[in-house]
Amino acid sequence: MGKPRIIAETGAGQHGVATAAVCAKFGLQCRVYMGAVDMERQALNVFRMRLMGAEVVGVEAGQKTLKDAVNEAMRDWVTNVRNTHYILGSALGAHPYPMMVRDFHRVIGREARAQLLEREGRLPDEVIACVGGGSNAMGVFFDFLKDEQVRLVGVEAGGLGIKRGEHAARFEGGKLGVLQGCKTYILQNDDGQIELTHSVSAGLDYAAIGPEHAFYRDTGRIRYAYACDDEVMETFQLCSRLEGIIPALESTHALVEGVKRAKQMRPDELLLINLSGRGDKDVNQVAKLLGVTLR
Repeated sequence: MGKPRIIAETGAGQHGVATAAVCAKFGLQCRVYMGAVDMERQALNVFRMRLMGAEVVGVEAGQKTLKDAVNEAMRDWVTNVRNTHYILGSALGAHPYPMMVRDFHRVIGREARAQLLEREGRLPDEVIACVGGGSNAMGVFFDFLKDEQVRLVGVEAGGLGIKRGEHAARFEGGKLGVLQGCKTYILQNDDGQIELTHSVSAGLDYAAIGPEHAFYRDTGRIRYAYACDDEVMETFQLCSRLEGIIPALESTHALVEGVKRAKQMRPDELLLINLSGRGDKDVNQVAKLLGVTLR
């Protein structure tokens, strides 16, 4: 494309780290926009990005979270489009971004499907994934969409409960609208103004959801649930203690629903939970929320 400059936005920081790594590898200028609140919550990933030479710009507007970082990235992009490429971090925005990001993430579902057929000789009965913008979820779901016997469940951020401004569950109180280039379900008031959101996880704290998720929800192919912060904190510790795996707070939303579903399923049913990230980045935040002093 001949563009020497790359920009991106990030919430939890994982997409920003990946973008910074690519730019370091190929000698490209890199600027990552990140809400000031998210920078504090995800300080480890901010340091990683800066170690790799990226300029991390803290966004002080609005709630200082992911939506505001996307706004700033889009302003930068339209101003500098001749020399800048925008690497959008989720299955959001204008075409072809939702399709592109989905297809990049399809390796998740494609490999999971092949490995289950090889090791178990059958497909799973249910697949569960967390949903913010929805890239990891659409990635794991996509290769199972035609297998109608496989139940698909996306889990949104229930935050402090389903009250205005205290959650990020777009299918629990959201309405159709247009935000940042796509028509989808959005948490908005009657005047179309974007409502405040909240989640213990920076990566799920977004007022809209990828348009493909909206489509499959309306057709009934994918069911959507939500997990609240207190459930997430409890399950984060449970997984760490029982499995020796420290999950990302985003991924833990899927684990919350997975634990509930496992109690309801028959012993012979097979459940696939997409563990979309590890929780190294969240340890400091979890310790702070639990009142634990790190020495």
